[in-house]
Amino acid sequence: MGLFDGLMGNASELELDKVEKELEELLATSEKVEHAYKLIRDLIVFTDKRLLLIDKQGMSGKKVEYHSIPYKSIIHFSIETAGTFDLDAELKVWLSGSPTPVQKKFNKSLNIYKVQSVLAQYVLK
Repeated sequence: MGLFDGLMGNASELELDKVEKELEELLATSEKVEHAYKLIRDLIVFTDKRLLLIDKQGMSGKKVEYHSIPYKSIIHFSIETAGTFDLDAELKVWLSGSPTPVQKKFNKSLNIYKVQSVLAQYVLK
């Protein structure tokens, strides 16, 4: 991911083995990382059990907030594809009990349909 993409809030796909190693203390014994995306310093991780939103805070990024979202608490989700002038694709996820969706932007080179398909695979079980 280039510096410009990072500054624009775009995400790129990550190598799963590196993400699993970074999150080994956080994952359940049998939990597997299946897809992971980086948004500047933050991570969006799809496991076989939940969605993890990892927010690295402060200048050093040493303070980290981990949001664990069970797929069963996702009640609605949508995607917006990139256009000619709007180069970002967007994923919105609504959680039970919250009127405001969680929103994440992805760069045009990432297949937003794939991200939506991964989410649908777990939410629509």
